[in-house]
Amino acid sequence: MKKRVPFILLIIFIADPYFYQAVKTLTTNPLILSAYWLYDLALVLGLILIMLSRSPTRNMPKLISWLMGLVLLSLIPKVAALPVLLLEDVTRLFRGFPPRSEWVSWLAVAVTAVPFVGLLYGLTGGRHYYKVRKETLTFADLPEAFDGFTLTQLSDIHSGSFTSKDGVEKGVAIVNDQQSDVILFTGDLVNNEAIEMDPWIDTFARLTAPMGKFSVLGNHDYGDYKRWEHESDKQFNLVRLKEVHKEIGFKLLLDEAVTIQKGDQSISLIGVENWGTGGFHQYGDLQKATAKVPGDAFKVLMSHDPSHWDAVTLEHDQHIHLTLSGHTHGAQFGIELFGFKWSPIKYIYKQWAGLYQNSGKYLYVNRGFGFLGLKGRVGIWPEITVIELKRG
Repeated sequence: MKKRVPFILLIIFIADPYFYQAVKTLTTNPLILSAYWLYDLALVLGLILIMLSRSPTRNMPKLISWLMGLVLLSLIPKVAALPVLLLEDVTRLFRGFPPRSEWVSWLAVAVTAVPFVGLLYGLTGGRHYYKVRKETLTFADLPEAFDGFTLTQLSDIHSGSFTSKDGVEKGVAIVNDQQSDVILFTGDLVNNEAIEMDPWIDTFARLTAPMGKFSVLGNHDYGDYKRWEHESDKQFNLVRLKEVHKEIGFKLLLDEAVTIQKGDQSISLIGVENWGTGGFHQYGDLQKATAKVPGDAFKVLMSHDPSHWDAVTLEHDQHIHLTLSGHTHGAQFGIELFGFKWSPIKYIYKQWAGLYQNSGKYLYVNRGFGFLGLKGRVGIWPEITVIELKRG
């Protein structure tokens, strides 16, 4: 967030004075005009405070979350209205710049209503607007016994951000409704500390799958983003988090593989610790995780960060049929309509949401079950993924 503050401030200094012209055309009420600038001043001061802070306080994450929401509510609607005002200014240029038209100003204000309502919903109800996304993948070498095998993928629970027990329990119920053979969780159970899961252990322990529940760690699970008083506290936190995985019924895979058996046939489920590019820690070791996996086995890999797929998995000496990742959250902000999808995260991650294929190998990037930073989701809804494996 701190790195993006100058860019956000630049947009505010451009968009706000320009949109203010429409407001000023429609009203001369000093209270409304003053409130307009006081709101902006509060946002700017908050952003500057974040940019200048060197030692984050305990309440800084909350301040950042609130500011992110308020900035989006303020800026996105105004930016959406700018083309209306710009188009009028083009015509005003050829008309000797007469006063701004009142009806055009009303149109600009009306245009802001759609993104404002959408943002407001995303920041309130959107955090638990779970979407079940289903994919069917066909493989020629899938063992016959696993034709029709289903897995439900969850990722990025981020329990430290939850505030609504009903909302979370709604999501857990939807997961169980899928009745998949296995449930696979691809990391980031917490934001920083294992104790964040304490209120939610009973809830997530209710997840059921007849052939097991399996998990891996994500970048936030290691406690790397918190200043610990002692290194031993950080180490104990990770030990406790691993215990939490057991308490909610998940087998945590730490650079290792397990065999899922049906009759005399099997597939290999592989889990690596977090490994990411762009400055993220590279704890995972795919070579170690696959050391005991037969070369001809059908393989499903859980790896939290999708950048691991391009950087390591595709070139690995064993053929990994399907990789499941998360991590990106789809930035919790974007557009997905009629097959079109966009999010600012696409400029950081080549694979950021949904299904990807390369050389007969698949990657699925889950958009995340929870939320972090931004206290909600706008357009990129929380996801429960169901993948059916078919032989063909």
